[in-house]
Amino acid sequence: MTEWTPDARELADLELLLSGAYAPLTGFLTSAEVESVVERGRLSGGAPWPDPITIALPEEFGPGDRVTLKDPEGAAVAVLTVVERDGHHAAGPVEALDAPVYGPFSRLRRTPEEVRKDLPDGEVLAVTMRGPLDGAALDDVAATAEELDATVLLMPLVFGEGGPAVVRAALKAAERLPGAMVVAVPLAPREDTEIDLELREHVARNYGATEHYAGPAPVTIPGPPHKRGLVVFFTGLSGSGKSTIARGLRDALLERGGRTVTYLDGDVVRRMLSAGLTFSREDRDRNIRRIGFVAAEVARHGGLAICAPIAPYAATRDEVRAMVEEVGGDFLLVHVATPLEECERRDRKGLYAKARAGLIPEFTGISDPYEEPEDADLVLDTTDMTIERAVGAVLNLVTSGGWVR
Repeated sequence: MTEWTPDARELADLELLLSGAYAPLTGFLTSAEVESVVERGRLSGGAPWPDPITIALPEEFGPGDRVTLKDPEGAAVAVLTVVERDGHHAAGPVEALDAPVYGPFSRLRRTPEEVRKDLPDGEVLAVTMRGPLDGAALDDVAATAEELDATVLLMPLVFGEGGPAVVRAALKAAERLPGAMVVAVPLAPREDTEIDLELREHVARNYGATEHYAGPAPVTIPGPPHKRGLVVFFTGLSGSGKSTIARGLRDALLERGGRTVTYLDGDVVRRMLSAGLTFSREDRDRNIRRIGFVAAEVARHGGLAICAPIAPYAATRDEVRAMVEEVGGDFLLVHVATPLEECERRDRKGLYAKARAGLIPEFTGISDPYEEPEDADLVLDTTDMTIERAVGAVLNLVTSGGWVR
């Protein structure tokens, strides 16, 4: 049996499949079912369904494999029996393993069957919420419930970092709606607003709703840049000057004050966080992901992280950017594009000489490629540039964007 950790949306869909909130679905859809949903809004068997529910798996997982699906902490959640592959996606039924472990408000993460047993007979008005209900919405819900003589079922849709806040908003709303029940549902938002609404209605019906009220979309105003988390990510060949510039930026920011600064140097992380990793592509990617994870956690809490690894592969740099942006942080990529010839001429650590002699396999720029960024926010060549000028250019980028005042 093999193992895989789905992404956040897939895990949310998995939880809804296992709980019965996605009934009649009992697994991830086959290509025929996906095509039917996309074209006609119905499953191939005829049941109405608004959205394809799929999971992406590595190519080595094929039909007949039983894949243990784990959460990010490594807990086994379910087993997927793969019955079909369609490109990156796999299809098949899922079976629950241990009961899921929840974080905040775990008492409110209940299955549709549990909720339906506690609902009184009669009309049920389900209110799906992605944000707080303002006064007008609350009045509308109360009036509708009174008109229908219905029990109000508040369903905060918990997905991502804002989940606990939505639950708190639902509990606060329940205080103004006598007899209201609250159940937290991990339904990830869909980009298509019509599909998102249909999916909310479908899940609400499975929880026992006879009527559905979609709470208004939350109004989110991003905080000013100087209060948002920021990751300044330097990439470049060994000897390009990226670490020196990164340290200079750190020092300049600390002198200015006003921001919490964390510096993650590639060599230091290798020694302290990634000891034992080799310089194979797989291990280098793993090292960059670790740097990205730490940097994203710094950004999550409003800090400013400076990273200076080689990071030779574009796909892994993209992963780090996604990690940061998923937690609400900003990401700046600085390519220190000092040419190989200049980096090798400097060879401060003697690494290029060893690589040329065959003593260091898979060395970036010599025996392994460096994929130059096409999405850099700033490109620097330190061949004829002083460190002070290079640091000044990065500092200007950070200040002009409002991240530092």
